[in-house]
Amino acid sequence: MTSTLFSHSETASHKCQKCKDEQVLGFDIQFAYQPIVDLRTRAIYAHEALVRGPNGESAFSVLSQVTDANRYVFDQACRVQAIKGAAELGLSGLLSINFLPNAVYQPAACIRSTFEAAQQFGFPIERIIFEVTEGERVQDRPHLVNIFREYSRFGFRTAIDDFGAGYAGLNLLSEYQPDIIKIDMDLVRDIDTSAPKQAIVNGIVAICAALNVRVLAEGIETKSERNFLYDAGIDLMQGYWFCKPAFRAQGVIDPSAWD
Repeated sequence: MTSTLFSHSETASHKCQKCKDEQVLGFDIQFAYQPIVDLRTRAIYAHEALVRGPNGESAFSVLSQVTDANRYVFDQACRVQAIKGAAELGLSGLLSINFLPNAVYQPAACIRSTFEAAQQFGFPIERIIFEVTEGERVQDRPHLVNIFREYSRFGFRTAIDDFGAGYAGLNLLSEYQPDIIKIDMDLVRDIDTSAPKQAIVNGIVAICAALNVRVLAEGIETKSERNFLYDAGIDLMQGYWFCKPAFRAQGVIDPSAWD
């Protein structure tokens, strides 16, 4: 798989010191998987891999252990273990993996472990979505855009997370159009009763339709939120209304969540 994308000369030219160093993460991680549903087809579209501690500890407890010294090896370990876990669980649909742009030095070099994991565990790369991890504040937007473009070139799908918050705004979208944008959950919360949020989300939907970008609403917790967003033209959704993250297991959608 990797041989079709990387020649020996290309590999050598893209190696950096971080890729050469043998590093140990120093703490254990596992993954919970939360379904992303397509309300139009009433089926699971993808699963997002959410990092957890070895006994189900929160993402915050894990991310608080990430430093400048271990950021690269943490990012690489997350990719490999997310793919491994999804393959072992036999998850259907796509797999969305959060990545740390500040841990990616040269995209062609830093992506190699992902290809190797996909090959080892029999998980097709065309089923992988890369999205910027929640809370990762990107100072170098051109660097992020370059990463996204390279990942698209390699055959991965891409997503901009937390759209409408912090770095993930219209300026980024004007420079790069991913396959998916995920509307920040603060815009989703109580959108059925907030005229300003409704106007903003309707505008995002219209812009993305013109750019051929799919919109995903995350953090849905009520039927009213779901109904407004679906009526607004959003069919990809994620949140506790449908299913909480399942630790070392497949999430099950409650049949009543569709109605």
